[in-house]
Amino acid sequence: MQRIVHLERDSVIAELRRPAFAHEWIDYPSSRAEQVVERLAGADIAVVNKVPLPAAAVAALPSLRMVAIAATGTNIVDLEACRARGIVVSNIRGYAEHTVPEHVMALLLALSRNLTAWRTTVQAGRWQQSEQFCLFDHPIRDLHGATLGLIGSGSLGNGVARLAEAFGMRVLRAERKEATTVRSGHTAFAEVLAAADALSLHCPLNEQTRNLIGEAELRAMKPSALLINTARGGIVDEVALIRALREGWIAGAGFDVITSEPPPAGHPMLDPQLLALPNFLLTPHVAWSSRPAMQTLADQLIDNIEAFVAGRPQNRVA
Repeated sequence: MQRIVHLERDSVIAELRRPAFAHEWIDYPSSRAEQVVERLAGADIAVVNKVPLPAAAVAALPSLRMVAIAATGTNIVDLEACRARGIVVSNIRGYAEHTVPEHVMALLLALSRNLTAWRTTVQAGRWQQSEQFCLFDHPIRDLHGATLGLIGSGSLGNGVARLAEAFGMRVLRAERKEATTVRSGHTAFAEVLAAADALSLHCPLNEQTRNLIGEAELRAMKPSALLINTARGGIVDEVALIRALREGWIAGAGFDVITSEPPPAGHPMLDPQLLALPNFLLTPHVAWSSRPAMQTLADQLIDNIEAFVAGRPQNRVA
């Protein structure tokens, strides 16, 4: 009988069917890092989302045979430690190919059309006091005819490209930052930074992408450009981003992710003055979480577990 322990059941709001094989299933609503080893003791299969599974924890769990990540990102798991032990690690793929691109476009539209500023203007009574039918307090830009740069061309990046092209945007897919050659269908990283009216990030967080967008990259962008990040917080140097917004290196930013989630008190990205800026929008890592997307994730999670037990692991990252 397989012992399955789900460390973060409350991280997905969806119906989770039970696997079609003999098993014992244990749910924890959430787990802290210091609880991982104790709770996974004796488990054959661990289900995790955001709680870390470092090498030390892997070494302390001799029964562990599979890690089923209830997300696409794999940076929470020490993959090398799992490979060394022969532990299968599977992730979720493709479930957010509609919901994340729609969130990206929502952020782009809100920033381009200055929706936050317009709402504040109406609340302040400016429209009611106007001598004509409309106001011109805040500039509005169309997405049509603008250039969108994409960093990352997986299912999410491609989903954003489809929607952007439907709006009439020109899409440039960026080559890897340090690449010496440019693949077909891609554009050199530096060229994308310089040409983009908006830049959207869709790459994983790893040692190659940590602080991929820092001061130099932000200064290389157009002063009129927008930066959208629905990937991972660590891909952008947050200190540099805050300076860029306050000093006008770029025109605005829409973020769904930051370096620490949930953020601790005093996190710089939650500074009240920053959040009050009309050209900065921050949502609490919800781009992925439409109800249909979460159900797709839950179904694929069980599919991954059943495939592993049947001897045909799928969506393997280790």
